[in-house]
Amino acid sequence: MTRPGGRAALEARADVLVVGGGLAATWTALSAAREGGSVILVDKGYCGTSGVTATAGVTHWFVPPGRWRRAVAERQEGAAGLSDPEWALRVLRTTWQRLPDLDGRYPFPKGPDGAPDRAQNVRGPEYLRAMRGLARRSGVRILDHHPALELLVRDDGSVAGAAGVRRREGGRWRIRAGAVVLATGGTTFRSHLLGSRGNTGDGHLMAAEAGAALSGMEFSNYYTLAPAYSTMARSMSYMFGTYVDADGAEIELPAGQHGRMRALGRAMQRGPVRARLDRAPDEVRRVIHLVQPNFLLPFAPRGIDPFTDLFEVTLLGEGTVRGTGGIAVTGAGCSAGVPGLFAAGDVASREHIVGAVSGGGSPNSAWAVSSGTWAGAAAVRHARSGPHGGPARPAGRAGLRPARATAAVDADAITDLVREELNAYGKNMFRSEAGLRASAGLLDSAWREIGDHLAAAPGPGAERAAVRARETAALVAMGRWVKAAALHRRESRGMHWRVDAPGADPARAHRVAVGGLAEVRTRPLPVGPS
Repeated sequence: MTRPGGRAALEARADVLVVGGGLAATWTALSAAREGGSVILVDKGYCGTSGVTATAGVTHWFVPPGRWRRAVAERQEGAAGLSDPEWALRVLRTTWQRLPDLDGRYPFPKGPDGAPDRAQNVRGPEYLRAMRGLARRSGVRILDHHPALELLVRDDGSVAGAAGVRRREGGRWRIRAGAVVLATGGTTFRSHLLGSRGNTGDGHLMAAEAGAALSGMEFSNYYTLAPAYSTMARSMSYMFGTYVDADGAEIELPAGQHGRMRALGRAMQRGPVRARLDRAPDEVRRVIHLVQPNFLLPFAPRGIDPFTDLFEVTLLGEGTVRGTGGIAVTGAGCSAGVPGLFAAGDVASREHIVGAVSGGGSPNSAWAVSSGTWAGAAAVRHARSGPHGGPARPAGRAGLRPARATAAVDADAITDLVREELNAYGKNMFRSEAGLRASAGLLDSAWREIGDHLAAAPGPGAERAAVRARETAALVAMGRWVKAAALHRRESRGMHWRVDAPGADPARAHRVAVGGLAEVRTRPLPVGPS
């Protein structure tokens, strides 16, 4: 069909619609297709190059069966009481079963016995290229440059599909589906982390509009080191650094990733911090260009040897990417708590497996594989559970359908506000009641302005403007949920640090559910099987 103005509108149907194009999305689509479902995947960008995995090398929590319980117990020790060992065991089991699907598609290094060593670093671009190929060969229809803007919801509240825009062809798309899986990734609140610009919380906002809740949003203040002049953030390589403050004195770093980052953050608030990676073992120096080939790129043009020379560093916020928060999922199939809606990967809360600390690195990659596998299969089962017909309405509001008259809204200024309130060390790393309430007030005002007035103007460039409006709305919504959850948790636990409540409160060893749009609401969420 063609809409006025000559731009085509795509209408389609599928058993399962996957929204996203990264690691979790491709594992989800592959799983759904292998269950026999008809599958469409829509990506904001080009599936196989989208998101943070495409810029990195990743490892998986890939453990032989005989060591599963020990591995889970070790992970539990640092989870601050908020993880669930049964979920963690399921992740290990599924990852062990599914990762070999890449054999023959990705060149895993060989172990001493000549077999593929799948526990080693996997180069993101090649990994995602292989996953795109596997999905397509399994019959998945991939629609690149088709950003989703909103879900379609039936009168009974169940999800019936999604709608969005076609960035290349122009016009709109609308896909009816028996089930929808959101795999849109986390968000770094536009911190400039490499590969994260398109990760703005779109899936979280769509889920909340359909009635889903989120959890773990207070655990969204993970920071990673990078050269001060680069967006190339890494964790592993900087573990081997010596750090000096603005006065040239070596900074004493406590044990634990989050304690280290807080010590460096305090020093950076006083002045520039410089690093030298002189503690890196010879083996790391020999293989770094293979396992993380882009790590050295920022140094070469400046003639810097990071292993011998001092260079200035900064901390880039990784929000809910290496943080933990996301859509609260329940049941074996990662239901989002709304009939017909599922979530996989970083868009979902990872509290089940890592609790109050970061799942960055191998747990998150294993979670993408396993949650995608579960959600894809569950979505097919739901789609086949009965007829899912009837009329469906678009659920999107903020940035799409203003509550009042459309008016000019400075989206750049609002994005800058979100970046400041969700990334500045003094506001997000070191939290307090007064600071959190001040940030929440600013974000609430921005949300009201967006809800009342922001919408894309029709005409040339309307598709791009619509995506930008929705991204702005999603960033603000995510920021509000983070601040509300952090206010609810009046203690310090894991990566959540309250300077006005520096100790953990045993009475608060529960998760925090958060949701709502016009009014943000929080409630305790018990830890345990779900």
